[in-house]
Amino acid sequence: MSQRRFCLTGGVVFLVIAIGHVLRLIFGWKAVIAGGAVPMWASWVALVLAGYLAYEGLMLSRKT
Repeated sequence: MSQRRFCLTGGVVFLVIAIGHVLRLIFGWKAVIAGGAVPMWASWVALVLAGYLAYEGLMLSRKT
């Protein structure tokens, strides 16, 4: 796999994750992991991290 394709794939995967967190925040979906409820603020943190990683992956795929 080339470096360009790897960065593009990673960027798209993190973009999908970020979109999932946006949808959770908009619609108020509940998330439960191992029987414990995940607070909504965790989606804000995950949205920022996944969004940043998506941006960087997509920008790197354009450079290489």
